[in-house]
Amino acid sequence: MPSAISVSHLNKTYAGGFTALRDINLEIRHGEIFALLGPNGAGKTTLISIICGIVNPSSGRVAVDGYDIIADYRKTRSLIGLVPQELANDMFSSVWKTVSFSRGLFGKPSFPAYIQKVLKDLSLWERRDNRIATLSGGMKRRVMIAKALSHEPRILFLDEPTAGVDVELRKDMWDMVRALRASGVTIILTTHYIEEAEHMADRVGVINKGELILVENKVELMRKLGQKQMTVELREPIAAVPAVLARYDLTLADGGGKLIYTYDTRGEHTGITDLLDELRNAGLHFTDLSTTQSSLEDIFVGLVSGRK
Repeated sequence: MPSAISVSHLNKTYAGGFTALRDINLEIRHGEIFALLGPNGAGKTTLISIICGIVNPSSGRVAVDGYDIIADYRKTRSLIGLVPQELANDMFSSVWKTVSFSRGLFGKPSFPAYIQKVLKDLSLWERRDNRIATLSGGMKRRVMIAKALSHEPRILFLDEPTAGVDVELRKDMWDMVRALRASGVTIILTTHYIEEAEHMADRVGVINKGELILVENKVELMRKLGQKQMTVELREPIAAVPAVLARYDLTLADGGGKLIYTYDTRGEHTGITDLLDELRNAGLHFTDLSTTQSSLEDIFVGLVSGRK
């Protein structure tokens, strides 16, 4: 079975000479939630726009479910639903008419029962006869998602779907995304909310300055690149880290009342037992220990800052 999306040696340089994408290679699997992370201007939206047939590539090849996006444009576009960053609705049309019209644009026959299901799933059913101009920003965003789902796509792009949406609506959207994935829809998500990717994604791609610098299973990424910190709360504050503990590269915090030890989760030995023994040998007594692990945000910031 071909990948849901296959990108090979994709490049995009605009007429003014700006290179937005450099040799992008990416395979997205059927039925996964893939999060694409990157700072503003990294190339996320350009990549999505090329896959969706909105922007032409300079070179390279993109296939959707095995179909070439240029040679088989109509077929690939029918497989894809896109929720763009910017709201784009007919403000004077009703929710029902807007979503039904969007389905017709893809040549799909009328299917009121399906439109009803989509609107109910997105908590829009009670507002089906409302003009879009009367809806809140969060509800307008939901209408955009309903339009993207109107023609029953098997691949859904969500470009910053929860931007400007309150916390309650964001959680509802997360539930909707999980339900879509459970039904077999492949989800590609770009987001500034890294906790969204950490919470939702199966795999994560990081793009920066037009280059895809990493693609990894989320759990494996956090295992490989995540670091843990152990905080040792001392009974009595100290002015400096004793020289005998120099090899542990400890950080003194909280006015000398805490020692912070950072260690690699991949290491065969964390060194914690040896450290605690040497603390006692140095005459340092502690009252508490606690550990924290790097979040996906910590890892992302480290990756991007390392490429500046």
